[in-house]
Amino acid sequence: MAKYTAMALKAGFIIMGCITSAAVIYTVVTDGLPFRKDLLTPWMTATLVDFYINVTVFAVWVCYKESSWIAAALWVILLVCFGSITTCLYITIQLFLLTAKESEDDPMYHILLRHQNRKDVGKRSSCQIITARIAFSVLGCLMSGVLLYTILTDGSPFRKDIITPWLTTTLIDFYINVAALSVWIGYKESSWIMAFIWIVLLICSGSIATCAYIVRYLLLLSPDDPLELVLLNSHHRAESRYEAASW
Repeated sequence: MAKYTAMALKAGFIIMGCITSAAVIYTVVTDGLPFRKDLLTPWMTATLVDFYINVTVFAVWVCYKESSWIAAALWVILLVCFGSITTCLYITIQLFLLTAKESEDDPMYHILLRHQNRKDVGKRSSCQIITARIAFSVLGCLMSGVLLYTILTDGSPFRKDIITPWLTTTLIDFYINVAALSVWIGYKESSWIMAFIWIVLLICSGSIATCAYIVRYLLLLSPDDPLELVLLNSHHRAESRYEAASW
Protein backbone atom coordinates (compact mmCIF):
# COMPACT_ATOMS: atom_id res chain seq x y z
CA MET A 1 0.00 0.00 0.00
CA ALA A 2 2.80 2.44 0.94
CA LYS A 3 4.51 1.67 -2.37
CA TYR A 4 1.41 2.81 -4.25
CA THR A 5 1.27 5.89 -2.04
CA ALA A 6 4.79 6.83 -3.15
CA MET A 7 3.82 6.31 -6.81
CA ALA A 8 0.67 8.41 -6.39
CA LEU A 9 2.64 11.20 -4.72
CA LYS A 10 5.20 11.22 -7.53
CA ALA A 11 2.48 11.44 -10.18
CA GLY A 12 0.55 14.07 -8.21
CA PHE A 13 3.48 16.41 -7.65
CA ILE A 14 4.70 16.06 -11.24
CA ILE A 15 1.22 16.96 -12.52
CA MET A 16 0.88 19.91 -10.12
CA GLY A 17 4.34 21.19 -11.08
CA CYS A 18 3.38 21.02 -14.76
CA ILE A 19 0.09 22.86 -14.10
CA THR A 20 1.86 25.76 -12.37
CA SER A 21 4.58 25.90 -15.02
CA ALA A 22 1.95 26.02 -17.78
CA ALA A 23 0.00 28.74 -15.93
CA VAL A 24 3.11 30.91 -15.49
CA ILE A 25 4.23 30.50 -19.12
CA TYR A 26 0.73 31.25 -20.43
CA THR A 27 0.40 34.37 -18.25
CA VAL A 28 3.84 35.68 -19.25
CA VAL A 29 2.97 35.20 -22.94
CA THR A 30 -0.51 36.76 -22.71
CA ASP A 31 -0.02 39.40 -20.00
CA GLY A 32 3.71 40.12 -19.90
CA LEU A 33 6.14 39.93 -17.00
CA PRO A 34 4.85 40.27 -13.42
CA PHE A 35 7.39 42.92 -12.40
CA ARG A 36 5.05 45.89 -12.83
CA LYS A 37 3.68 48.36 -10.28
CA ASP A 38 0.17 48.28 -11.77
CA LEU A 39 -0.17 44.64 -10.68
CA LEU A 40 0.31 45.46 -6.98
CA THR A 41 -3.33 46.00 -6.09
CA PRO A 42 -4.27 45.66 -2.40
CA TRP A 43 -5.57 42.11 -2.81
CA MET A 44 -2.59 41.08 -4.95
CA THR A 45 -0.29 42.34 -2.18
CA ALA A 46 -2.27 40.45 0.48
CA THR A 47 -2.15 37.30 -1.65
CA LEU A 48 1.62 37.61 -2.04
CA VAL A 49 2.08 38.00 1.73
CA ASP A 50 -0.11 34.91 2.25
CA PHE A 51 1.82 33.05 -0.45
CA TYR A 52 5.27 33.85 0.95
CA ILE A 53 4.37 32.91 4.52
CA ASN A 54 3.57 29.42 3.22
CA VAL A 55 6.79 29.52 1.19
CA THR A 56 8.62 30.28 4.46
CA VAL A 57 7.28 27.01 5.89
CA PHE A 58 8.73 25.08 2.95
CA ALA A 59 11.98 27.06 3.15
CA VAL A 60 12.43 26.11 6.82
CA TRP A 61 11.84 22.45 5.97
CA VAL A 62 14.31 22.59 3.04
CA CYS A 63 16.97 24.18 5.29
CA TYR A 64 16.43 21.35 7.78
CA LYS A 65 16.55 18.66 5.07
CA GLU A 66 19.68 19.86 3.29
CA SER A 67 23.03 19.06 4.91
CA SER A 68 24.76 21.74 2.82
CA TRP A 69 23.94 25.41 3.44
CA ILE A 70 24.84 26.19 -0.17
CA ALA A 71 22.28 23.67 -1.46
CA ALA A 72 19.72 24.94 1.06
CA ALA A 73 20.30 28.56 0.00
CA LEU A 74 19.90 27.67 -3.69
CA TRP A 75 16.64 25.82 -3.05
CA VAL A 76 15.28 28.69 -0.93
CA ILE A 77 16.09 31.17 -3.72
CA LEU A 78 14.28 28.92 -6.20
CA LEU A 79 11.30 28.70 -3.81
CA VAL A 80 11.13 32.50 -3.57
CA CYS A 81 11.43 32.93 -7.35
CA PHE A 82 9.33 30.04 -8.64
CA GLY A 83 7.02 29.13 -5.76
CA SER A 84 5.14 25.86 -6.08
CA ILE A 85 7.10 24.83 -9.18
CA THR A 86 10.12 24.49 -6.88
CA THR A 87 8.00 22.90 -4.13
CA CYS A 88 6.80 20.18 -6.52
CA LEU A 89 10.27 19.68 -8.00
CA TYR A 90 11.93 19.37 -4.58
CA ILE A 91 9.36 16.92 -3.22
CA THR A 92 9.46 14.86 -6.43
CA ILE A 93 13.27 14.61 -6.18
CA GLN A 94 12.97 13.48 -2.55
CA LEU A 95 10.44 10.83 -3.62
CA PHE A 96 12.75 9.51 -6.33
CA LEU A 97 15.65 9.38 -3.84
CA LEU A 98 13.74 6.93 -1.64
CA THR A 99 14.97 3.37 -1.67
CA ALA A 100 12.56 0.55 -2.51
CA LYS A 101 12.43 -0.38 1.20
CA GLU A 102 11.65 3.20 2.24
CA SER A 103 8.89 3.45 -0.38
CA GLU A 104 7.32 0.23 0.85
CA ASP A 105 7.75 1.17 4.52
CA ASP A 106 6.43 4.75 4.92
CA PRO A 107 7.41 7.24 2.20
CA MET A 108 6.09 10.30 4.08
CA TYR A 109 8.19 9.56 7.16
CA HIS A 110 11.36 9.14 5.11
CA ILE A 111 10.68 12.26 3.01
CA LEU A 112 10.02 14.52 5.98
CA LEU A 113 13.07 13.65 8.08
CA ARG A 114 16.60 14.46 7.07
CA HIS A 115 18.29 11.20 6.12
CA GLN A 116 21.53 11.86 8.00
CA ASN A 117 19.66 12.63 11.23
CA ARG A 118 17.29 9.68 11.46
CA LYS A 119 19.26 8.23 14.37
CA ASP A 120 19.84 11.64 15.92
CA VAL A 121 16.21 12.66 16.31
CA GLY A 122 16.76 12.55 20.06
CA LYS A 123 18.80 15.76 20.06
CA ARG A 124 16.90 18.31 22.15
CA SER A 125 16.68 22.06 22.02
CA SER A 126 14.00 23.89 24.02
CA CYS A 127 15.34 27.18 22.61
CA GLN A 128 14.51 26.06 19.06
CA ILE A 129 10.98 25.10 20.05
CA ILE A 130 10.34 28.44 21.78
CA THR A 131 11.81 30.35 18.82
CA ALA A 132 9.64 28.40 16.37
CA ARG A 133 6.49 29.01 18.46
CA ILE A 134 7.16 32.76 18.53
CA ALA A 135 8.13 32.97 14.83
CA PHE A 136 5.05 31.16 13.50
CA SER A 137 2.75 32.96 15.94
CA VAL A 138 4.09 36.29 14.66
CA LEU A 139 3.68 35.21 11.02
CA GLY A 140 0.10 34.11 11.69
CA CYS A 141 -0.69 37.45 13.40
CA LEU A 142 0.98 39.34 10.53
CA MET A 143 -1.22 37.62 7.96
CA SER A 144 -4.33 38.18 10.08
CA GLY A 145 -3.48 41.88 10.26
CA VAL A 146 -2.86 42.13 6.51
CA LEU A 147 -6.13 40.34 5.76
CA LEU A 148 -8.16 42.52 8.12
CA TYR A 149 -6.53 45.74 6.83
CA THR A 150 -7.18 44.80 3.19
CA ILE A 151 -10.84 43.96 3.85
CA LEU A 152 -11.34 47.27 5.70
CA THR A 153 -9.59 49.41 3.07
CA ASP A 154 -10.44 47.59 -0.17
CA GLY A 155 -13.55 45.57 0.58
CA SER A 156 -14.34 41.92 -0.04
CA PRO A 157 -12.04 39.81 -2.28
CA PHE A 158 -15.06 38.15 -3.94
CA ARG A 159 -15.31 40.71 -6.76
CA LYS A 160 -14.71 40.28 -10.47
CA ASP A 161 -12.89 43.62 -10.81
CA ILE A 162 -9.91 42.48 -8.71
CA ILE A 163 -9.26 39.38 -10.83
CA THR A 164 -6.26 39.89 -13.09
CA PRO A 165 -4.29 37.26 -15.05
CA TRP A 166 -1.37 37.43 -12.61
CA LEU A 167 -3.62 37.24 -9.55
CA THR A 168 -5.20 34.10 -11.01
CA THR A 169 -1.77 32.57 -11.61
CA THR A 170 -0.62 33.54 -8.11
CA LEU A 171 -3.70 31.83 -6.67
CA ILE A 172 -2.93 28.66 -8.65
CA ASP A 173 0.63 28.82 -7.32
CA PHE A 174 -0.66 29.42 -3.80
CA TYR A 175 -3.15 26.56 -3.80
CA ILE A 176 -0.67 24.03 -5.14
CA ASN A 177 1.49 24.84 -2.11
CA VAL A 178 -1.68 24.40 -0.03
CA ALA A 179 -2.15 20.98 -1.67
CA ALA A 180 1.38 20.01 -0.60
CA LEU A 181 0.66 21.14 2.96
CA SER A 182 -2.62 19.20 2.85
CA VAL A 183 -0.72 16.00 2.04
CA TRP A 184 1.38 16.59 5.16
CA ILE A 185 -1.72 17.22 7.28
CA GLY A 186 -3.35 14.06 5.90
CA TYR A 187 -0.26 12.12 7.01
CA LYS A 188 -0.11 13.75 10.46
CA GLU A 189 -3.75 13.48 11.50
CA SER A 190 -4.97 10.11 12.76
CA SER A 191 -8.59 11.24 12.25
CA TRP A 192 -9.84 11.90 8.72
CA ILE A 193 -12.42 14.30 10.16
CA MET A 194 -9.69 16.45 11.76
CA ALA A 195 -7.60 16.27 8.61
CA PHE A 196 -10.60 17.40 6.54
CA ILE A 197 -11.32 20.31 8.91
CA TRP A 198 -7.74 21.54 8.81
CA ILE A 199 -7.56 21.24 5.04
CA VAL A 200 -10.76 23.27 4.69
CA LEU A 201 -9.25 25.89 7.01
CA LEU A 202 -6.11 25.93 4.86
CA ILE A 203 -8.17 26.50 1.73
CA CYS A 204 -10.26 29.25 3.34
CA SER A 205 -7.69 31.11 5.43
CA GLY A 206 -4.36 30.17 3.87
CA SER A 207 -1.21 30.81 5.87
CA ILE A 208 -3.19 31.83 8.97
CA ALA A 209 -4.32 28.18 9.25
CA THR A 210 -0.82 26.98 8.33
CA CYS A 211 0.74 28.93 11.20
CA ALA A 212 -2.04 27.94 13.62
CA TYR A 213 -1.55 24.27 12.72
CA ILE A 214 2.23 24.40 13.22
CA VAL A 215 1.97 26.34 16.49
CA ARG A 216 -0.62 23.84 17.76
CA TYR A 217 1.82 20.97 17.35
CA LEU A 218 4.77 23.00 18.62
CA LEU A 219 2.81 23.58 21.83
CA LEU A 220 2.36 19.82 22.19
CA LEU A 221 6.14 19.30 22.26
CA SER A 222 7.82 19.16 25.63
CA PRO A 223 11.08 21.11 26.24
CA ASP A 224 12.94 17.79 25.98
CA ASP A 225 11.57 16.96 22.54
CA PRO A 226 13.54 17.58 19.33
CA LEU A 227 11.98 20.20 17.08
CA GLU A 228 11.69 17.86 14.09
CA LEU A 229 9.02 15.81 15.90
CA VAL A 230 6.55 18.48 14.75
CA LEU A 231 6.88 16.97 11.26
CA LEU A 232 5.74 13.50 12.28
CA ASN A 233 2.41 11.87 13.05
CA SER A 234 1.56 10.63 16.55
CA HIS A 235 2.79 7.07 15.84
CA HIS A 236 6.23 8.16 14.66
CA ARG A 237 6.49 10.83 17.39
CA ALA A 238 5.96 8.11 20.01
CA GLU A 239 8.56 5.88 18.34
CA SER A 240 11.10 8.71 18.16
CA ARG A 241 10.58 9.63 21.83
CA TYR A 242 11.09 5.98 22.80
CA GLU A 243 14.30 5.76 20.75
CA ALA A 244 15.53 9.04 22.25
CA ALA A 245 14.88 7.73 25.78
CA SER A 246 16.78 4.54 24.93
CA TRP A 247 19.80 6.56 23.82
